[in-house]
Amino acid sequence: MKTLGIMSSGNSDKFGAIIEHFKNNNDIKIVCISDNLKSDIFNLTKPDNIETKYISSENARQYFMSTNFDLIAINDYKSNLDKSIYTFAKFIKVHPSLLPAFSGDNALYRAFESGIKVSGITIHTLTGTPDTEKILAQYPILISNLTHFDEFSNMTENLINMIYPIVIEKTLDNKLFDFQDLLSKHSTCSGNCSGGCGGCH
Repeated sequence: MKTLGIMSSGNSDKFGAIIEHFKNNNDIKIVCISDNLKSDIFNLTKPDNIETKYISSENARQYFMSTNFDLIAINDYKSNLDKSIYTFAKFIKVHPSLLPAFSGDNALYRAFESGIKVSGITIHTLTGTPDTEKILAQYPILISNLTHFDEFSNMTENLINMIYPIVIEKTLDNKLFDFQDLLSKHSTCSGNCSGGCGGCH
C-alpha cells in the first residue's frame, strides 16, 4: 500500500477532489494534513482509507522525519516549511499561474490585475531549491475582457480539481502525466468545453 499525504491550510474543498479520486482505491492510504485547526476536513465523515492530522509548522519537521510517505501533494498550504523537510519524501505542489509568471503569493489576483489574457495552473515538484524543481504539468485558462475575478478564480479551482488528482496518481505510479489521461478521465470534455471544464479550451 502506498501512502499519500495531502497538505492544505484550507477547508475540505482543497482536499475534496483528491479524496474523491482515490476513495475506492484500497492500494492508497491518504493522510490529510492541515496547519489549520478550524479546517472542516477534521469534521467530515471520510472513507476508511482517509486519515486526518493537524501538524503545526513547528512540529512539521519531526513529523515528516518519522513518517514514511510515497508522495505529498500540497494545495494552498500557508505555513513555511523548513527546506530539510523536502528530503524526507517526494513533494509536489500546484500553483495558480503558468510559472515562471506570477510565482509567489497572491498569484491569482496579481495575474488578473495585470490584464493578461492567458493564465493557468502549474504542477511541479518541490525540493526547496527552485533550480532543481521540475514542471509536471501546465494547463492554460483564457481570460476574456468580460471575465470577472470570481469567475477566473472558479475556473482556476475547477481546473486544479480536474487535473491535480490525475497528476498525483501518475506520479505515485512513477509515470509522466499525458493530456490523453485527462481526456480519458473526463470523456465528456471534447476540448471545446470553454465553461464547464473550467478552462478546458
